[in-house]
Amino acid sequence: MNVQYFKQYSPSLNKDMECKVYGHAGRPVLFIPCQDGRFFDFENFHMTDTWEPWIESGEVMVFSIDTIDQETWSNKDGDPRWRIFRYEEWIRYITDEMVPFMRAMVNEYNGWTGEPGVLVFGCSLGATHAANLYYRRPDLFDRLLALSGIYTSEYGFGSYMDDLVYQNSPVHYLPNLPLDHPYIPMYNAQKSVICVGQGAWEIPDSTRHLDAILKSKGIQTWVDYWGWDCCHDWDWWYKQVAYFVPYLLD
Repeated sequence: MNVQYFKQYSPSLNKDMECKVYGHAGRPVLFIPCQDGRFFDFENFHMTDTWEPWIESGEVMVFSIDTIDQETWSNKDGDPRWRIFRYEEWIRYITDEMVPFMRAMVNEYNGWTGEPGVLVFGCSLGATHAANLYYRRPDLFDRLLALSGIYTSEYGFGSYMDDLVYQNSPVHYLPNLPLDHPYIPMYNAQKSVICVGQGAWEIPDSTRHLDAILKSKGIQTWVDYWGWDCCHDWDWWYKQVAYFVPYLLD
């Protein structure tokens, strides 16, 4: 497996950010680690093994990045306005820096110019971030795989609400999306999967809440509820990736 490491200065975050790239060709995949996670978690937690068939066949190149959760969603004693402003800077780092970097690399490697073209994937809080990116920016992300996420800002910010918290909380902003908004046909022309188990440490009610909102807007997302034996852990996420990725890449 071709693996590359990059450390690059981010103007959006005013600091160096690290990432790893797995693969030699194919569709770009952005992996967002779990809460407080690092760019090497995709490899260290053996998610590389699950994605290996599609990486080695040249169907995908996976870009694994750093979170800044310890400054933002996890920093619950910090000033909420500062934390959400910092989180918005991280969102800009992804949309304005990482996505162009990803698209340039896959174009260089295999002339891949699909539009919009990026599959965003995460588990746990990584799924929260992934879904937020997908629903905010369907012009950049045309595939979503969100496993065991929580889709409300309340997880990180409690009862605090302002303009930036609102725009990063899908269960708050999606209900106000007009039925004639141009994003809705974009979502429906693309593919998205949200999955949650009902076993230990899972919070399926958050997915049910989002599911109801999506249905009310006519937004077509495959929302799948796995059984009471399905817990919030990597072994189940491996199984879910193996199950859903063929659909997303088809």
